[in-house]
Amino acid sequence: MNSRRPSTRALIFDFDGLILDTEVPEFEAWQHIYRMHTCHLSFATWSACIGTSEPVFNPYEHLEAQVRRAINRDDVRAAHRERFMELVAAQSVLPGVKEYLIDAKRLGLKVGVASSSTREWVEGHLLRLGLSTCFDNIKCKDDVRRTKPDPELYLAALQTLQVPSDEAIALEDSPNGILAAKAAGLFCVAVPNALTRRMSLDRADLRLTSLTDLPLEGLLELHSASDEGKLR
Repeated sequence: MNSRRPSTRALIFDFDGLILDTEVPEFEAWQHIYRMHTCHLSFATWSACIGTSEPVFNPYEHLEAQVRRAINRDDVRAAHRERFMELVAAQSVLPGVKEYLIDAKRLGLKVGVASSSTREWVEGHLLRLGLSTCFDNIKCKDDVRRTKPDPELYLAALQTLQVPSDEAIALEDSPNGILAAKAAGLFCVAVPNALTRRMSLDRADLRLTSLTDLPLEGLLELHSASDEGKLR
């Protein structure tokens, strides 16, 4: 009986914090708002909402609790949006992403996105970054009932790509994303950004500081050789 692990047929990328670092700008924009109100937003408080769009933290309620009065949420929302978009516009594709996409196409792999953000957000930035034609399928918040850490996004991506979970690799940057990928049965590589490297990513099968650390073909070899234990 041949027990060899099936070969890798697909890569599924997270978007925010993995392809484009929107997570540091998001946190910094909220910190800016809090400072304007002479308040403080700690990373420990903010970290629960990284990698998910589920209602786990409300920055407006938290700010109101600190200032002990109601705030004009429309004004705060507009100020945050302006600062956030300014910071995001200065970001470029994270290191190694383009090389992985080029090599995936050369090697005949299917490539997808599984993101807790909206389709408008993801597709808009992929177009701006010149990556809109690099993916066979994109699954976003709009396509599922629950986002990460629920596995629904990854299960939807696998179904559309027509690839079983043991023949795909997830590339993630956050604990919520890793939980979703593992619950869907994927081999998961953690590639944290400046913010998420401060979080526990121990549930990933492999951790890299950047996709430039390991060429795609090297990752495929590791995936093929991996067993139930985690690689370090």
